Amino acid sequence: MKAALLFSIATMLPSGAMAMDFPADRIVAAATGDWNRDGRTDLVVIAAPGEGEDEDNGVYIYLADPNESRLKPKVAAPNKLWGSLAMFGQEPAVAALPNGSIQLTSQNSAVGRDRWSQNLTLAWRNAQFVVAGYRYASRDTLAPGNSTDCDLNVLTGKGMANGKPIAVPAVQIAFEGWDDEIGRKACGLASR
Repeated sequence: MKAALLFSIATMLPSGAMAMDFPADRIVAAATGDWNRDGRTDLVVIAAPGEGEDEDNGVYIYLADPNESRLKPKVAAPNKLWGSLAMFGQEPAVAALPNGSIQLTSQNSAVGRDRWSQNLTLAWRNAQFVVAGYRYASRDTLAPGNSTDCDLNVLTGKGMANGKPIAVPAVQIAFEGWDDEIGRKACGLASR
C-alpha cells in the first residue's frame, strides 16, 4: 500500500522535480485531502532529514492550484516532527481527518519505560494552516498508574488534562510558528 501511495504522490509532482527541498525518496508518510475546501485534492508529506543531518522530520503541505493541474507548495516546515524509521514504534505518521483537517502523529510506543504519543491537528483558517488541536498521552510501563492524558482545542483554549477541565487563552498559531512546548505548558506537562 505504501508503494502505491508513493507512486500516486510521484505522479502528482512534476517529473524529476524535488518536492520542496528534498528528494522524493525521503518521503516517510503522506496523505491527501481537500484541506482548503476548494473541491481539489491537496497533499501533505512528512520527509525525513537528509543523511547525516541531526534534525527532526519536515512537514510539507501542497495545495492544488485552481488554474493549473499541479500542486503548489503552501507550507515548508523542516525539522518539525519527531520520529524515526530506524526503530519500530517511533515512526511519524499523517492522516486526513473526515472534517478536512490534518493529523500529525509522533510517538514512542516501543522503546524504554516511557511510552507516549502526540497528535497535532492542523486546520485551514484565514488562508493558512493553524494548529487547531493538541493531544498528548503517556504511560510508564513500570508504574502503570503514572500516566498523562491531555486533549486541548488550541483555537478555543479548552480541553481536558488527566480527567479535569483546563482552560488557557485561545490562540491561532500558524503551524510554522508552533512549538510543542506551547501545548505541553497548557497541559501542565514538564518541558522536554
